[in-house]
Amino acid sequence: MGAWGTSISSNDTYADIYSDFYELYNEGFEVAKISQKLIAANKKTIKDVDDCNNFWFALARAQWECKQLDNNVFERVKKVIETGGDLEVWRQLDADDRDLKKRKVALDKFLAELQTEKPKAKARKKVIIRQPVFEKGDCLTFRFENGNYGGAVVLEAIRGSAHPYNLIATTRINQSIKPAKNDFQNAELLITNFANLGYKPVVQWYNTARHKKKAHLVEKIDTIEVQIDYDINKSTFGFVGDFEIWVIQIADRQLNSEETKPGSNVKQTVKELTKKNKWKIW
Repeated sequence: MGAWGTSISSNDTYADIYSDFYELYNEGFEVAKISQKLIAANKKTIKDVDDCNNFWFALARAQWECKQLDNNVFERVKKVIETGGDLEVWRQLDADDRDLKKRKVALDKFLAELQTEKPKAKARKKVIIRQPVFEKGDCLTFRFENGNYGGAVVLEAIRGSAHPYNLIATTRINQSIKPAKNDFQNAELLITNFANLGYKPVVQWYNTARHKKKAHLVEKIDTIEVQIDYDINKSTFGFVGDFEIWVIQIADRQLNSEETKPGSNVKQTVKELTKKNKWKIW
């Protein structure tokens, strides 16, 4: 659960959902649409008996603050509080009597709050538009622990948003000399299988908001043409926020793993993600 206190908001799940809600709210999304997005994106949490209440508490609080508390959400929260369901979760997690009493006070106060009418809906904050740090087609290199050079290709750059994202494909480049444009064009994608991660290409939406701290680790070599457009709203690729961990270290660990066990038999090239298929099937 990641709780650090007995209040409704004192846990990681609540904090994340509440923050995600207002990021979308401040971008102009309607409350109902935001709620749909959050429910769809957090199915695993919603199915987790130990953590699902925190999700619904955060969603209910945010909806209430916007004067659009959904009745189904309210009834779900009301039931879990009045029946003692949330307290039972805390008991199962070995909370002591003192914390249980404090939690009950917090729950009762929260439910009473939801049953009152908020005088004014929370105002949307002005969104600061940021730009991604890389351009579409940029070929990036970095160093592994052994001194070799690795490489990644930027497949997309999302502009005009509060969230500056680049779609980055990590390659299998692993060489003693700095890679050139041709190396990126002919590279295979890195496909992980270490630590039971499954066989999947390392293609990720990278939030560049905090990239400044990692900028010294990355160098742009050249640019290649990317003919395919990638829509972040329809994408199945994951989201990451640390280039060093999710690009450099993942590549380093996978390539090191292959020194003692086979890598993936699946092969995919950079060209497959950058070039449109010229052939038509009639």
